Amino acid sequence: MPLGNKTKAYETPNHPWQGERIAGEHDLVGRYGLATKEELWRAQSELRGMRREARRLIGEALGDTEAAEEAGSEFLARLKRDGILDETDGLDDVLSLEINDVLERRLQTVVYRQGLANTPQQARQFIGHGHVVVGDHRVTVPSYTVEVDEEDSIEFDETSPLEDELHPARAEEQ
Repeated sequence: MPLGNKTKAYETPNHPWQGERIAGEHDLVGRYGLATKEELWRAQSELRGMRREARRLIGEALGDTEAAEEAGSEFLARLKRDGILDETDGLDDVLSLEINDVLERRLQTVVYRQGLANTPQQARQFIGHGHVVVGDHRVTVPSYTVEVDEEDSIEFDETSPLEDELHPARAEEQ
């Protein structure tokens, strides 16, 4: 049995049988090529943590957003570095983030959006099989959060057969 943190990195929905929520989750799982709803719940928990931290910072500054932004400068810098926030956004913008903002920064989604794969599911497969490198590091985790400065350095590994532009699995140019 592996050692390490035994707590789950996500919270399950409070009520298991809500048709509207289930349909919304199913749509997101399909659109972003997630393997299970657990991946979606993990992203939702990450977003909840971001909002919680923003509320804590604003509360400590007694509602003064500028003072809270100064106190949470590292927190905001991380969100901007990860591309979740724009350079002009502040703490109050963290509270209006949606789950799509977090899911769009996953390596799987970025690979698909850059046209290296035909579908999000194919992007997931390419990443899992080790065909994708970020900078000069092979990344095999589809949920890897891509930083803004890493976006331009995502490509196929030079030893991968997918490096050949005539490979049949490569995305067609549009």
